[in-house]
Amino acid sequence: MASLELPDFNNFENRAVSNSTKIYDRTGKVVLYNIHDNVRRTEVPLSEISPYARQAAIAIEDSHFYEHKGVRPLSILRATIANLKSGGFSQGGSTITQQVVKNALLTREKTISRKLKEIVLSLKLDAELPKDSILQIYLNEGPYGGTIYGIEEASLSFFNKHAKDLTIAESAYLAALPQSPTYYSPYGKHRDGLEVRKNLVLSRMYELGYITNEEKLASQKEYLSFEKDVSNSGKALHFVMYVREYLEQKYGVDVVQNGGLKVITTIDYELQKKLEGIVMEGAMQNDKKFNAKNAALVAIDPKTGQILSMVGSRNFFDKEIPGQYNITTALRQPGSSFKPIVYAAALNMGYTPETVLFDVPTQFSALCDAYGNPKSGVKESACYMPENYDNLFRGPMSLRDALAQSINVPAVKLLYLVGLSNAISLAQSMGLSTITDPARYGLSLVLGGGEVTLLELTNAYGVFANNGVYSKPEGILEIRDNDNSLLEKFSLDQKEVLPASVSALISSILSDNTAKIPSYGAISSSPFSFGDRPVASKTGTTNDYRDVWVIGYTPSVVVGMWGGNNDNTPINKKVAGLVLAPIWHKALVAAVGTTSVEYFPDPLPNTSSKPILRGIYCDGAAVHTILRSVIKNNPDGPEPQYPENDPQFSLWETAINDWSMKHSLPCLSQNIFPSVVEIATTTVQQ
Repeated sequence: MASLELPDFNNFENRAVSNSTKIYDRTGKVVLYNIHDNVRRTEVPLSEISPYARQAAIAIEDSHFYEHKGVRPLSILRATIANLKSGGFSQGGSTITQQVVKNALLTREKTISRKLKEIVLSLKLDAELPKDSILQIYLNEGPYGGTIYGIEEASLSFFNKHAKDLTIAESAYLAALPQSPTYYSPYGKHRDGLEVRKNLVLSRMYELGYITNEEKLASQKEYLSFEKDVSNSGKALHFVMYVREYLEQKYGVDVVQNGGLKVITTIDYELQKKLEGIVMEGAMQNDKKFNAKNAALVAIDPKTGQILSMVGSRNFFDKEIPGQYNITTALRQPGSSFKPIVYAAALNMGYTPETVLFDVPTQFSALCDAYGNPKSGVKESACYMPENYDNLFRGPMSLRDALAQSINVPAVKLLYLVGLSNAISLAQSMGLSTITDPARYGLSLVLGGGEVTLLELTNAYGVFANNGVYSKPEGILEIRDNDNSLLEKFSLDQKEVLPASVSALISSILSDNTAKIPSYGAISSSPFSFGDRPVASKTGTTNDYRDVWVIGYTPSVVVGMWGGNNDNTPINKKVAGLVLAPIWHKALVAAVGTTSVEYFPDPLPNTSSKPILRGIYCDGAAVHTILRSVIKNNPDGPEPQYPENDPQFSLWETAINDWSMKHSLPCLSQNIFPSVVEIATTTVQQ
């Protein structure tokens, strides 16, 4: 150990490039991103770095920097105990001196021998160089995100000023970044995390006496705007940053920066290029037509969960939106694109595509009467009477037609029948990690009342495409280290979450272009028709018209799209089909390419003995709510003895009776009567 030579600290950049992590497409031939490609670093002396920036770095990284001899034994001991408890080496206990040394070592493995070498070299470095020189090296070599290294380049890139001019707040932001520059990126989805860490830096600066309490409080209130960085060079950059964040979380920033990893991803770059062009062209047109400035897309192989394409915005380098924000991993409300999950839960319980529900004006709150009037002492806001996209009501509808045409009232009724807990349980099993506590939601959940990501919702549709089997979304096929040793390799992570018979029914409904005609128009001109190729699809639009969605699939690919504005500004049109469907159609065509036509499994026939589940909604000579015929959680079982005890019974029954009287509703054996097609419009809806 004593014979170890001190590395040459004047050769950092060459050392970094020689061990650069490279991220490839699925062929392993196309380099999507080279961590050190086009590195931007401008070295400056310590005197040209703001005292606040120096203090901020010391405060958060190594508060005893000027006191120790290169290492802090107590910190190492604490880290060792933590690692022994966790069974790994996640805790480093590193001083600034150790971090400088670590970045000069050729081996990135987390072993005891490497740690011992690091300690010895840190002691040697501390004895050889003045503290200020070590701090200068640290500040000039640190990673700040993308291709930006060193505090001078970071200051110029983020704040358009030199490092010597950094304020307290700006210094705290920059000190917060190196721990995990991808996770804390001001352009990413963890800006709130960056704020928390920035404020932690300021608190530490105050505790160490670098700033006053007034300066701390004033700086903590500052929420700074960052310049729009366009320094990243590479391909499929939203996806690259998604993968890079995963790598940094699993292997550590140090290994990703300098470990020479070779990462083979799942991206089909030829498809990625085509879809980037389609999204860009469509979003620019929608900006002019509908004030929908941005769009995003995900394409997934449902058989494996592998991400084939990820387009996080219309243009990664677009300063206006801003383009670096990855919408595919952002939380947005899905509108009616959430409905198929509730319908799947219902079909799994025994309801059928022929089951009849009434699309009539219906009050769902027990705190109000059937006409939407609040009871004594109740606020009007407690009432809930959802409407349809076109303000029309269609009377009796089969579940097939109600889902195909995305009619709201039957969907809300169906969620009541299914139960919030059952619907949420299925959503979670299909990978929607953000749909959690039932207490957070009401019946509006079926209309998109819970926030999801485009990535997870698109992958959830893959369950329908893959015969009820959920595949965890994956972005990596293989990772090797600098010695070509295999670190991880893709393997299927799957589980059955729906019977194949249920997924076949959903695919049958969502690919039924005839059932969609009243809402989407003639099959020949519909953006959801692909000739002889069956494609299942669903749209979604939020009530405030801030988000529009289209998600569709074949047995081999799922393509999900979002359109709107990053800042939640509403779009000018109310419906997803008009805004997004033409772009999505082009994307789906590109995704299936020249592959042979595939067909969904044929659904099983309806064998229910109950008339209401077979499409017959008459009870003798009268028309009644389904609650007279079924027990909610056992629809094909015995009829309820006291249906009027259900809190929704009188509300639904009154609404149906009123509709029947007003429209002279005949007691027919079929679930759709002639006037339905006449009153339905051809306006593309949610």
